[in-house]
Amino acid sequence: MPLATLRRAARESVSGLPREFWWLWTSTLVNRLGAFVATFMALYLTLDRGYSASYAGLVASLHGLGGVVSSLGAGVMADRLGRRPTLLVAQSSTALSVALLGFMHDPVAIAAVAFLVGMTSNASRPAVQAMMADIVRPEDRVRAFSLNYWAINLGFAVSSMAAGFIAEYSYLAGFLIEAGMTMICAIVVFVKLPESRPAPTAKEAAEDVGLGTVLRDGRFMSVVGLSFLVALIFQQGSVGLPVAMGKAGFTPADYGMAIAVNGILIVALQIPVTRFIEHRDPRRLLVISSLLAGYGFGLTVFAGSVGVFALTVCVWTLAEIVNAPTQTGLVVRLSPVHGRGRYQGMYTLSWSVAALAAPLMSGFVIDRFGAEWLWGLCAVVGTGAAVGYGALMRRLPAEQPVAKTRTAAVEAEVGSA
Repeated sequence: MPLATLRRAARESVSGLPREFWWLWTSTLVNRLGAFVATFMALYLTLDRGYSASYAGLVASLHGLGGVVSSLGAGVMADRLGRRPTLLVAQSSTALSVALLGFMHDPVAIAAVAFLVGMTSNASRPAVQAMMADIVRPEDRVRAFSLNYWAINLGFAVSSMAAGFIAEYSYLAGFLIEAGMTMICAIVVFVKLPESRPAPTAKEAAEDVGLGTVLRDGRFMSVVGLSFLVALIFQQGSVGLPVAMGKAGFTPADYGMAIAVNGILIVALQIPVTRFIEHRDPRRLLVISSLLAGYGFGLTVFAGSVGVFALTVCVWTLAEIVNAPTQTGLVVRLSPVHGRGRYQGMYTLSWSVAALAAPLMSGFVIDRFGAEWLWGLCAVVGTGAAVGYGALMRRLPAEQPVAKTRTAAVEAEVGSA
């Protein structure tokens, strides 16, 4: 492809998005560049602290449980207090708890603070997603969510490589660097981004959106359930796949080579694939991505070499690239403007619960029936999710325009006075 064509494609991919989005995008990138703790936590506990693998697994589960607890609360907070204060509280609390974790020695204290880290670090997600929906035009939202997802994966890829070098020098340095970079994100977002929470109309103010409203929204909760099924499949890349490869005689380095394809493809293809799918039917995209995810992992049953494992990773990574921005955009489309935080919190909850359930599911199936049954089950779950999306996504509501924020409403009143 000519260089001029590539430059034009790059310009079109990033053009037309508001300045506020890029500040939020930058904070996401910086945050993920400093995400060292999640990468080396198990090694830190087993090698540096000398704890058992079972204890390391317990700490990881408590970290995930913290995310489950905070998902709904953070969504409510984003709607009631605003996106900006929610991000400040969540990110500054994450920085402090990560720094504190580095100084913990008692196993009970480590487990308790790990739960706190999981709770605070997950609390910013509903606010970030709601703020993006607030400030980006409907026709640009899929592209914006895709660019944000690209930043997450680029940052994580770099931090994963850096974590190994930092851990060789000092695990404590990794905790403190992550804490410092997270605190920088909190300050940047608070200083550079105005509050984006839409000002409610008189009708919206009278019709308060509570968690009960979200739970009674049958179609949206069905989408949350389908999201959980798809997330359960994608989680197998980090929980079921390494265990299955280990039982088949492959080394950790072999798994590392295979799973590295996931990050490389996301960084390389997320933006061009999004340009292709940006204005296509989300129902069809979610059906296709669910099938690719299920059968991508299902094909693992035929893998007998690292190369074939890598090929299966290619299939379900393509599903991930399509699913992530499309699913997040769908959540915005199904959410009332003044309830976006709660709806995004419920959507985030589906992924947090999947992160808890996936290790239990994969371990049970592999131990009792064998890895082949796990991959077959992934294909069945993916097919079920595809059928569900196909049935539920008929007659989607129109996308909501960017609403006037509270800040803009106040400025308008002052100007008219």
